Amino acid sequence: MNDSLSISTDGLTKQYGDTTAVSDLNLDIPRGSIYGFLGPNGAGKTTTIQMLTALTQPTNGTGAIVGQPITDRTAVIPHIGYLPESPPIYDELTAREQLEYHGGLRDMEPTDIKSRIEELLDRFDLAADADSRISTYSKGMKQKTGLIQALMHDPDVVILDEPTSGLDPRAARTVRDTITELAAGDTTVFLSTHILPVVADLATEVGILYEGELVAEGPPEELTDRLETGGDSTLEDVFLDVTTEDAYETNESAPDTGMRQSE
Repeated sequence: MNDSLSISTDGLTKQYGDTTAVSDLNLDIPRGSIYGFLGPNGAGKTTTIQMLTALTQPTNGTGAIVGQPITDRTAVIPHIGYLPESPPIYDELTAREQLEYHGGLRDMEPTDIKSRIEELLDRFDLAADADSRISTYSKGMKQKTGLIQALMHDPDVVILDEPTSGLDPRAARTVRDTITELAAGDTTVFLSTHILPVVADLATEVGILYEGELVAEGPPEELTDRLETGGDSTLEDVFLDVTTEDAYETNESAPDTGMRQSE
């Protein structure tokens, strides 16, 4: 694997019986990138994330996270932080207890656990509620706890699924700023969200999945420039253009130009 890549896949495919959830997915995502991963519901985004995080095994193809094969969960897990749309946290614990427990699972030193918890609680404005039971938290507070948990061990790759879900504007801004800071520190962020303006503002590269296939990929400004609309195009215009049945059927045999629709 190229040492400059954090995420790499070659022909990555996942089938469930006769259904192909992800087909022949090829990704080369450099270190320090913010990769916006888009697609309508049922496009295969969650299945892709499950393969990248070694939660499910591919049917065919290969993939690696910082050189570690995604088929080896033990090797991959230390290098990734993952925030699913519903954070894996225990309601009966306090946020501080949850984060201490998670730090222990990550084999972090006790002093590092304590300092990292305090740093991140302050960053996400959760310090005042850190000793309250998570069962009393709002959805946004639970989301922030899950994000802190994903970042605690300073992973090489952070995979975020709808990270601003349930957050108020101030907290959502903190998340966006944190994503930018992570990339500036050479951490790769794999960002899956339906909030297209967030991707347009943050992503260095965008991939759009439709019916299990990568139908468009490139920097946001290049994708919008390729779309001939007779005016200024947005990432939403690109998304809608490439995730329609007509566009998919018309261009499924076209040569690979980065976008499936005519340029």
